Amino acid sequence: MQAGACGRFYVDNHIPVTLQGSAEKGCLLFAHGAGAGQESDFVRQFATSAAQDGIQLMTFDFTYMQRMNIEGRRRPPAKIEQLVTEMSAWYESLLAATDQPIWVGGKSMGGRVASLLAAQRQVPGVIIAGYPFHPPRSPDKLRLAHWGDVSAPSLIIQGERDPFGRRDEVAAYSLPANTEVEWLVTGDHDFKPLRASGWDQSALIQQATRKAANFMLTHRDVNGVC
Repeated sequence: MQAGACGRFYVDNHIPVTLQGSAEKGCLLFAHGAGAGQESDFVRQFATSAAQDGIQLMTFDFTYMQRMNIEGRRRPPAKIEQLVTEMSAWYESLLAATDQPIWVGGKSMGGRVASLLAAQRQVPGVIIAGYPFHPPRSPDKLRLAHWGDVSAPSLIIQGERDPFGRRDEVAAYSLPANTEVEWLVTGDHDFKPLRASGWDQSALIQQATRKAANFMLTHRDVNGVC
C-alpha cells in the first residue's frame, strides 16, 4: 500500500483485497453492490478511473458474494448489520497496513454499508456511488435515519434518473451539512445516461471519480493530512 503496488493481496485471514492506484489524493475502501461483487464491470471501471485520478482504491467481496462466486448461483445479501461488521473487520485490517487515512465508500448497497459504518465510528470521509435512498417504487421507505450520526465529510454521487433516489426526490430530503450530493446528467443507478445526452457510461464514471478525488483532496487538506 505504501509503495502504490497494484494487484490482489491477502490481509490477515481474509480473502484477497484488490488494490489499485497510489494515494495521491487519498485511500478508499470501496464495497460492492448487492447483486455483483468487486469483479463487476461497474466496480472495475470505477476502480480504474479512480486510480487514474489519484485515489488508492481497495475492493473486497462480502462473504455472501464469495459463496455466490464459488457456487455459481445467486443468493441474497446477508443482513445489513452483518455486512457492516464485515466491512468494519476489513477496515481494521487495512488500518494496520498503512499510515494513510482510509476513507470508506461503496456502490449502492455497499455505500449504504459504508455510511452505517461511518455512523458507528470515526472515519476520515465517505464516498458513495449511487446511494439507495429508498427501494425502487417505494419512495416512502427511506434509508436516512442514521445519517445524522455521520460526522465525516461525505459525498454522494447520484444519477439524475436513479430509481433509488431521483434528483427531484433527493431535493426534498434533509441531509446533514457535511453531506454533499453531486449529480450526473441523465445517469441511472449504474451511471448509464440517456443516449440523447451525448455521454456514455464510461464518461459518467470518469466524472464521478474526478468529483470523488477532488472532494477527498479538499477535505484532506482541510484536515491537515498530506
